[in-house]
Amino acid sequence: MNPVLEKLEKIGIVPVIAISDVEKAVPLAKALLAGGIPCAEVTFRTAEGEQAIARIAREVPDILVGAGTVLTTEQVDRAIAAGAQFVVSPGFNPTVVDYCIQKGMPITPGCATPSEMEMAMERGLEVVKFFPAEQAGGLAYLKAVAGPYPRLRFMPTGGVNAENLNEYLAFEKVIACGGSWMVKKELIEAGCFEEISALCRGAVQRMLGLELAHLGINMASAPQAAQTAKCFEDLFGFAAREGNSSWFAGRGIEVMKTPYLGEKGHIAIGTSSVLRAQYHLERSGVAFDESTAKTNAAGRKTAIYLRNEVAGFALHLVQK
Repeated sequence: MNPVLEKLEKIGIVPVIAISDVEKAVPLAKALLAGGIPCAEVTFRTAEGEQAIARIAREVPDILVGAGTVLTTEQVDRAIAAGAQFVVSPGFNPTVVDYCIQKGMPITPGCATPSEMEMAMERGLEVVKFFPAEQAGGLAYLKAVAGPYPRLRFMPTGGVNAENLNEYLAFEKVIACGGSWMVKKELIEAGCFEEISALCRGAVQRMLGLELAHLGINMASAPQAAQTAKCFEDLFGFAAREGNSSWFAGRGIEVMKTPYLGEKGHIAIGTSSVLRAQYHLERSGVAFDESTAKTNAAGRKTAIYLRNEVAGFALHLVQK
């Protein structure tokens, strides 16, 4: 997959922005960064869109900025000149798509029908915009229509919000979702950038769904592990069951048959996406040990340990 699209997948949420005052562009971009969403799709729906892209690209380089609502090849040229790193269009215009491919510009054209999706695949595109997502039939329709195209992935936009975001992202063929609920026009015009940052933080937290999954306890031997798990069963009714390298007591306690990572044991943090949780935590300075990563049959990361311990416990992310 194109590196720009790979980064969008890690970010998970693409704010779709219409800017009517170019002076709001830079503070808005900084608000997105502060809220944990380092990307923006700035649309050509307003006359200031092109200038806003240029200002963001120049003054806030940590933002991955793209041009949205691109309808003509002339707008593609303007987007490239302004510093856009990707292009999004509401529909599938073969002339615009072919021009972007010729220019080496990543484009996610809008597709809502099998015919449009097949035209995209014919041109070697890996990701398309599913638009308008909710109005076109929502997640149920997307799952049905995506079935024949195992290599094609999607960026749903249109009606995606804080309530249905995770439903879309849970579908493995969705790389990210576009939305405007955290960057509403009235908030931008009023300069409510702290509120925008707060909405972004809330969206990221909801998307990652971080929560305690289980506590791991290091034991010296398999018999000790079995005895400890049985103790929790006797005390609290947490059913003890044996695994390959550990015993579990209920769902929340894992007892290792031999000492593993962590002086005392480990704490597992469940997340809706290990890939995205690792990316967003790394942005805040957290380091991970890639040698501990585990993947599923599809090659998607399902677990990974952090480098540092907390209070004698190793920490790792696990896929819910």
